[in-house]
Amino acid sequence: MEFANLAQVLPAQARRLGDATALRFKRLGLYHDLSWNTYHRLAERLAAALVASGVQPGDRVGLLAENRYEWLITDMAILMAGGVTVSPHAPLTARQVHYQFDHAEVVWAFVSDREQAAKLASVRDELPRLRGVVSFDTVAGLPSWHGFAEEGRRALPEVRAELLRRRESLTGDDLAAVIYTSGTTGNPKGVMLTHANLLSNTVSGLVRKPHDPDDVILSWLPYTHIYARTVDHYAALVGGVALALAVSAETLVENLAETQPTHMASVPRFYEKILAAIAPLPFEDGARRLRAIFGSRRKWLSSGGAALPVGVAEAFAERGAPIYQGYGLPETSPVISFNTPEANRIGSVGQALPDVELRIAEDGELLTRGPHVMKGYWKEPEATAAAFRDGWFCTGDLAHLDPEGFLFITGRKKDMMALSNGKKLAPTNLEGLLIQRPWIDQAVIVGEGRNFLSALIVPAWTAIRQHLNLSDEPARLTEHPAVCELIRSECATALCELSPMEQVRRFALLPTPFSVESDEMTVSLKLRRQVILERHAERIERLYRGEEA
Repeated sequence: MEFANLAQVLPAQARRLGDATALRFKRLGLYHDLSWNTYHRLAERLAAALVASGVQPGDRVGLLAENRYEWLITDMAILMAGGVTVSPHAPLTARQVHYQFDHAEVVWAFVSDREQAAKLASVRDELPRLRGVVSFDTVAGLPSWHGFAEEGRRALPEVRAELLRRRESLTGDDLAAVIYTSGTTGNPKGVMLTHANLLSNTVSGLVRKPHDPDDVILSWLPYTHIYARTVDHYAALVGGVALALAVSAETLVENLAETQPTHMASVPRFYEKILAAIAPLPFEDGARRLRAIFGSRRKWLSSGGAALPVGVAEAFAERGAPIYQGYGLPETSPVISFNTPEANRIGSVGQALPDVELRIAEDGELLTRGPHVMKGYWKEPEATAAAFRDGWFCTGDLAHLDPEGFLFITGRKKDMMALSNGKKLAPTNLEGLLIQRPWIDQAVIVGEGRNFLSALIVPAWTAIRQHLNLSDEPARLTEHPAVCELIRSECATALCELSPMEQVRRFALLPTPFSVESDEMTVSLKLRRQVILERHAERIERLYRGEEA
């Protein structure tokens, strides 16, 4: 089935699949099913309400919410009305939301609950273009989502022809979404993704990884990030399979048992936690537990968003639950490459998708071109021009390709660290080796402009306390001699095959992990290196004065 734009997908699938289950979501302790017909009916009504409210083709519509079934339906409604979805990450502050909505010139917005409504209300006076706000939950003073859909039902007879005209007139070059980058330095940039960008990436992924009619995708990564939106949301729509929503990251193991999915996309952090949980068990017991967690219907576990440690990938494969790692960027819709059961090379991020071209520049940077590459950065022509080289998009990642076309990412070009002797190295490589060790949970390499490397390390506290029979809280154990000696040994083992300049000579142990809530990680669970370095600047200085570890 071919589509000219994303707005055509849901109506076509509703005609084909009717009362089959499209969405599964949990409310009041039980999973509920939503059919393709109901999915389409609600989206069409919301789209009609947007049209009746004056939203024009190309208008940007805000979507400030956590993962919910309403998020998915609303996104499709915006697209069916010819609009462009602008979706700030739910944990952002009111001021950060204001920047994105103001920069994108949002004219209408949806929020999930009172908390998100309060954020928007606090900056509403500074958003003169914003004409209306609708809330999924009941919030005093705002139209409810269901009430807005009812307005759309009443308006449908008058606007149905206009809805059809918009749906059929949308081209692949029309914008579907403006995705704001994580903004690890400076203000985030708005990545302009078209209908053709997102459709081509979704379809290419399904060519490489087709779905069967009875497949179920369990989805938990935020839809505000293009990774989950493409490989979960749009893949389920185009593939015509059921999408089940996890309640949260904390309930993911429970939701796996409840939904018995065939496919799940994740980030390395979740797989690392699962491996740490089964580590104390004998190998065969751990293998059985691992397979039981992901269920008997499991076909596909994928990993993206950050580098999957080789040790984690090997451990899962040895226990009969291989993880297929992929790679991409918001600017590439996002998937550039991924591994498959037929072609899986641990340590690589797989082979390029169909229609995706790759090239390695002279300086080692990965370049790509094809229908997956963004239209540009919203209202930033200079940044757009700087992102391309002779028609190729510059990923900013260092990489190499092996003779079979498997892609290996070796570091981030801008993260290259220079020691005082001029030697350059990629700290992410060293961090990846460190966190493969069983007693190290997270690590950040430091040493820019210094004469040796140090590290900020979050130990795997639960496992270490059990291993060393310690009962104190982590905050009281960061300088415990046995803990320090264990971590020192782990660092030496992890980096034993590297040069002397790539060894960690000193480290500081941190009692709590880096997290999204602390602003030390992005919502895609990448480390905000600059934030971490600034927050721990005094501790780093003490390391170089020789006052720690």
